[in-house]
Amino acid sequence: MSDQNDKLKQLKTSSMDRRLSIAKASLLAGTRWAASNASSMFSSEEEKEKKRKKAMKEQADYLVAEIGKLKGSIVKIGQMMALYGEHFLPEEITQALNTLNNQTVALAWPAIKAQLQAQLGSKLDDLTVDHEPLGTASLAQVHRARRKSDGLELVLKIQYPGVADAIDSDMSLFRNMLKLTRMVPQTREFDEWFYEVRDMMHREVDYKIEAATTRRFGQRLQNDSRYIVPTIIDDYSTDRVLCMTYEHGVPINSPVMLSLPQERRSRLGEASLEIAVREIFEWGEMQTDPNFGNYLVRLGNGADIEDKIVLLDFGAIRQFDAHLLKVARNLIEAGYHHDPDMMVRAMTGYEFFDSIPQSIKPDMAKVFLLATEAFSSPMNNKDLPPGVMDEFYRYDWKKSQLHSRVMQQASKSMASRYFSVPPKEFMFISRKFIGAYTFMTVIEAKTDVRSMVKRHL
Repeated sequence: MSDQNDKLKQLKTSSMDRRLSIAKASLLAGTRWAASNASSMFSSEEEKEKKRKKAMKEQADYLVAEIGKLKGSIVKIGQMMALYGEHFLPEEITQALNTLNNQTVALAWPAIKAQLQAQLGSKLDDLTVDHEPLGTASLAQVHRARRKSDGLELVLKIQYPGVADAIDSDMSLFRNMLKLTRMVPQTREFDEWFYEVRDMMHREVDYKIEAATTRRFGQRLQNDSRYIVPTIIDDYSTDRVLCMTYEHGVPINSPVMLSLPQERRSRLGEASLEIAVREIFEWGEMQTDPNFGNYLVRLGNGADIEDKIVLLDFGAIRQFDAHLLKVARNLIEAGYHHDPDMMVRAMTGYEFFDSIPQSIKPDMAKVFLLATEAFSSPMNNKDLPPGVMDEFYRYDWKKSQLHSRVMQQASKSMASRYFSVPPKEFMFISRKFIGAYTFMTVIEAKTDVRSMVKRHL
């Protein structure tokens, strides 16, 4: 348990405070960068590259350490840039930004209590709230609570004060910081992603949207006993506080998961992937953050009580238009039939696809065919590695090592340079599937993905 001294008393959200600390960090980083470039003027090319990489890593680590001290939206911006930035940021920067996750410090109870009082007023008297947070993130922290009248167990997601108002100034701060350090080429793609992340940030702090989305998914899944979606409690929800029922479960990467029999693990894997398939084929919207922390498993008893997946976080939601959904479905269908020509025909309708020379498309189609390997069958896919799929079309995720094979194929592909900046919508979908694939690899599931897709074709 963290000591009170480890906690922040309050957030630095005044834009002047933040500007100064970031400007200082960026300028220092910029001068270090220039110095390291000057010092390598007379070195060999190889030596230069090594020095450049080392300097870049030091720079990035320094900047990230400074950002980590600030908390609030700037940290979340850094995390989002890490998640999606691999296509337009130098590797050293994304690696450094990836460490931001582990640096969140809790806000001390008096500051949280003040925010709760401001938001809930006298209704706060109905609740007993744990002073220790259940979890902390960059924009909010989560506390368990109990309603005094009936003992109902609740969770309160409490947004840090001032965070929502700081998003736009933090975004431009972040951008200026990258400009000052001269580490990132300012391209059109960078601009597009920049605005995309800004929109995502604004959606993430809008608890009205999150409450509505949670309800929608709850209704969709209410008759499916494999899933649990928390119930939103309106009485204690506001623009800055989201209240829902507390749903217990174990983390999906906890050791107890691996001790479950194969059959139970496989069923859980199927349930997790089926959500992603239904999001594309039925609902047209997707929870795009595949973070393991957004799921729990409520274990049954292996007999009459089945295991269930608890879906926790609906903050990062994306609606997709009919055009994108059609393209995504066509790509999946081509994977189901494992048909290279069909895959090439499906790769159209976006500048990303249309800018690829026709002669290179078959090469790129191979990457997509490999990524959808689990949807194919031994009948139509002669490239399936031995023992990866059984006669019931159950795909062995651990044995397949699919993720690393796709990465290898993509980097080998003649089309690799065209992979540089895919449309952001495709990034969200591929992120989601990579998340599901990773989950199934971690729990060593064997799942029949084919029949899930078949239903929709």
